[in-house]
Amino acid sequence: MPNERRACVDQQHKSIVTKPSGGRALSTILWELSADTRRERIAISDLLVALGDRATGALIFIFAFPNVLPTPPGTSTILGAPLIFLAAQLMLGRAPWLPALVANRSMTRSDFSSLVRRILPWLQRAEGLLRPRLASFTLPPMEYVVGLLSLLLAVLLVLPIPLGNVLPALAISLMALGVLERDGLWVLSGLTVSVAAVFVVYGVLFAMVKATWYFFTQVL
Repeated sequence: MPNERRACVDQQHKSIVTKPSGGRALSTILWELSADTRRERIAISDLLVALGDRATGALIFIFAFPNVLPTPPGTSTILGAPLIFLAAQLMLGRAPWLPALVANRSMTRSDFSSLVRRILPWLQRAEGLLRPRLASFTLPPMEYVVGLLSLLLAVLLVLPIPLGNVLPALAISLMALGVLERDGLWVLSGLTVSVAAVFVVYGVLFAMVKATWYFFTQVL
């Protein structure tokens, strides 16, 4: 069964290997990196090199999207640190850079391949829908606004809030793909989800604080 499932993913990957603009798709870059048997481990710095000038938007998506899927507890905290760095750089219009402590973090190629196989079907579907449009929403100064909002959502993402990471991660992922492929419609979709994420997360926080206050004032 694992071989059949992998063969299915391989076939799906072959169906989408380029962006609408003709460049190499993000899914292609990730798949090639995960399939490179010369590597024993994949470091974040390897992703920076492989993605080149597209690294900021692509890495923001890579670190945000796994939080949309079911993941072990604490995953959002681990992925949140590089996400905060990258969102801040997008906000400031800087080239992608991560401190050595973060950039040198790595995982085995098999673990990276497993992660890519989970992301790939969703990413390929998105790549089939993404196309350049409403470009003004993907360029400065709007790009800096996206970076600021992604930074605020990334901070929410690392907070230990039950089920509080899905909407912020989804919003960041949509905006990152929109900026990456210059699709303003996806950026607008991400902005809409961001509003919902803020209301939901702060609603949960308010309920938690209120419940704690009630416990200490009425129960104890």
